[in-house]
Amino acid sequence: MTSMPHAPPAATMTKGLAMLFAFCCGAIVANIYYAQPIIGLIAPDIGLSSTLASLIVSLTQIGYALGLFFLVPLGDLLENRRLMMVTTAVAILSLLGAAFAQTPNLFLLASLLVGFSSVAVQILIPLAAHLAPEETRGRVVGSIMGGLLLGILLARPASSLIADHFGWRAVFGTAAVMMLLISAVLATTIPKYQPTHKASYGQLLKSLWGLLLKQPALRQRAFYQACMFASFSLFWTAVPLELARNHGLSQSQIALFALVGAIGAIAAPMAGRLADAGHSRIASLGAMLFAAISFLPSLIQPAYAVIGMAISGVILDFCVQMNMVVGQRAVYALDAKSRSRLNALYMTSIFIGGATGSIIASPLYDHGGWIWIVLAGSAFPLLALLVFLKAWASESRSFQHL
Repeated sequence: MTSMPHAPPAATMTKGLAMLFAFCCGAIVANIYYAQPIIGLIAPDIGLSSTLASLIVSLTQIGYALGLFFLVPLGDLLENRRLMMVTTAVAILSLLGAAFAQTPNLFLLASLLVGFSSVAVQILIPLAAHLAPEETRGRVVGSIMGGLLLGILLARPASSLIADHFGWRAVFGTAAVMMLLISAVLATTIPKYQPTHKASYGQLLKSLWGLLLKQPALRQRAFYQACMFASFSLFWTAVPLELARNHGLSQSQIALFALVGAIGAIAAPMAGRLADAGHSRIASLGAMLFAAISFLPSLIQPAYAVIGMAISGVILDFCVQMNMVVGQRAVYALDAKSRSRLNALYMTSIFIGGATGSIIASPLYDHGGWIWIVLAGSAFPLLALLVFLKAWASESRSFQHL
């Protein structure tokens, strides 16, 4: 499998195109999160136990991680727009499958495929990095990541509201219609990009291991963000259960709660500017530190507990987004010809972390209540912070010996 060299036009990323990329990213990535606040409605309807309910979320994220590993590297090999069109078509079919599934196995398979086919977003982001000039690349990626995080955060309130008024199946039917519109937008507005890289698919996948071994910065950044995203997924999988069971909130009220979390999306453009200005290390330090203590407000009892949880959600979302964009800026700078593969490795690691957080959310909450969620959610970014500080100290010692 080979491709004819054809370089992209230089610096063709306009503000309008960046906004379009951001919108498409948000709409596509939302597919992974629609089920998160309504697993309490889906599980009994399809015959899934409450302890296994979080499998719905984790399988979607595992599917996304598989798509990142096996599909996104093709962005360095195949024409990007066509690749995005194919994955979006599979997403439409998968969402329709979820909408009409009557058994746990069929729904879980559809969930896996929804995640697997929603990786077009991770082909769009490296394409934006290719089209943006070096001096504004962090800002462009940050703006698009802001759209992506808004998609993640707005998916939950939209899902809760639709499910409250029309039932949970309508959520996936609406998402399928949205993907149909997005595929029309992709077909008519996204510029074509044919990579110059030449290799077979097998060689492409094999090269992933080489990139991982060769780039310590990639390994570090992937680990930091995997820990951050584990905490993020743990929080947003468990908090709807806590709000419904112990605070009596309806799906519509949970939707409003999730909407507050969308404030964290403002971190993306800020992070991009900090990275462009050379302040990546300080931005990451702050993000990990505040993420580690972000769960503390959620322990406020009893009258203001919901407000405390909302504050925790906003702080955590802000920190996760800040560290995500700074990490991407650093990873994309490693090797321009390998951006899709670097992004695949970075994002696969992150969503493995996210799937871990989702998988443990229901069992932790069922056995230890909210306090166990707080302890586990704080431990993940704290671990990332300790590894980050150790790497920073090691680099400082090396610099002194020069």
